[in-house]
Amino acid sequence: MRVVKSSMMVAALTLALSAPVFAQPFDGLRAAPSDVEGQATPPAGSPKPPAQPPATPPAATQPAPKPATPPAPFPQDAKVAFVDINVIAANSIAGKEATKKLTTLQEKKAAEIQEKNKQLQALQTKLNTGGNVLNESARGGIEKEIDKMQRDIQFAQQNAQAEMNELQQELMNEFQRKLLPVIEEVAKEKGLHAVFSIADSGAAYVHPGLNLTDEVVKKLDSKK
Repeated sequence: MRVVKSSMMVAALTLALSAPVFAQPFDGLRAAPSDVEGQATPPAGSPKPPAQPPATPPAATQPAPKPATPPAPFPQDAKVAFVDINVIAANSIAGKEATKKLTTLQEKKAAEIQEKNKQLQALQTKLNTGGNVLNESARGGIEKEIDKMQRDIQFAQQNAQAEMNELQQELMNEFQRKLLPVIEEVAKEKGLHAVFSIADSGAAYVHPGLNLTDEVVKKLDSKK
């Protein structure tokens, strides 16, 4: 029995973080109308009608909770299965740790470049607001500083991208070293001939029971 090892390139290690969108709460309160259409106004001095007790609203009917859908059973005598590498990377402990390392480095490099940009902006402001106060020599000195800072920023951006790429490749290799033995272990337990990556298989449909992603995540996390 052998596990088919496809490219296993885990693009999910560089997850895009999006801010959650909160729906605005619905305001069901409305201003009461000043008059009710078609209702006659009682003449002055006539006794006021007794107050009507508020109608008791019917008890709110809570929809019955939907029972959790049980996972599809693994088909008997199946010899192939599939896993979703991106989902494993996003949901497993190892994948989340790798993503955190990438995010930390990205934030660090972004802060460094932002600081350089602030310094560049300060120099440009100094040059633009100097006017006639700066002599030719002083203006030339600031222009040289600006030119040097622009080159430094460009180099910092290139260096940051190279470090990100290097770390990403390192983390992907480390993740695969942990993941592939787990997939092979699951395959042997089920007597499979091959386990394919959904992203690389080209399959138009996969039986839900053949998707071993959740099982692989649990087993991978148990190795911690």
